Amino acid sequence: MTPVRFVLTLGLTLVSAQAQALGQTHALGQPRAQQGYSRAAQRVLAQARAASGGAAWGYLRGWHEAGRRDGAPYETWVDPLRYGLRTEIHETAGVRVHGFNGLGAWQIAPSGVVSGTGDPAAVIPARGEAFFAANGFLFPGRFDARGDYLGRRRRQGRDFDVVSVKPWGGPARDLWFDSATHLLARAVTPGRPRPTTEEISDYRRVGPLRVAFRFTLDDGAAGGARVRQLERLDFAPADRSLFSLPRP
Repeated sequence: MTPVRFVLTLGLTLVSAQAQALGQTHALGQPRAQQGYSRAAQRVLAQARAASGGAAWGYLRGWHEAGRRDGAPYETWVDPLRYGLRTEIHETAGVRVHGFNGLGAWQIAPSGVVSGTGDPAAVIPARGEAFFAANGFLFPGRFDARGDYLGRRRRQGRDFDVVSVKPWGGPARDLWFDSATHLLARAVTPGRPRPTTEEISDYRRVGPLRVAFRFTLDDGAAGGARVRQLERLDFAPADRSLFSLPRP
């Protein structure tokens, strides 16, 4: 597999989308062009990094996990050095593959139909998924993003330090870190008519890192919450060709 070559119009579409994003204003009242984390946000994120592996995160060159999404087997590959995400889900009808290589979002349906786009409607959420899948907020000098400390919140008898993180060109999420363990326990994505929430749990030690193995997502859709349960995880270096569509 080799990286797909995007046409000039795709590059222009991305530039236009980026220009529009820079011209908007974030709900916290800060211009989107401003990047970086506040001191309070840096403090919370530094505690989270130390609690989950510390300096070991700096040696990470790839992330490959396998498990089940709502009972269906899946595999995901992530590039923690630059944007790259690929997920294969084994559905009843066959394997569905979707990915993001930093420029375009794409998908291969179980039927074999291939689609790829640089449309902002698809690229923006894909960029966000790739950023948070790579735990990009633990690498403030690697990925352009903005982070603000929203304060301490109490929920179900536990205290949390909440940081709003917005990757450049992607949607923001409010990250809830347990104030006792400093581990990420909840992620909230603002939206209408209701936000999407993800409960994060079942932390286990894999090599030098402490990693969550269970994610329970509730976006208000019919059928209730969806569960992603990891069964295997390794840190093999990422192959960049995985994140782009194959040549026809």
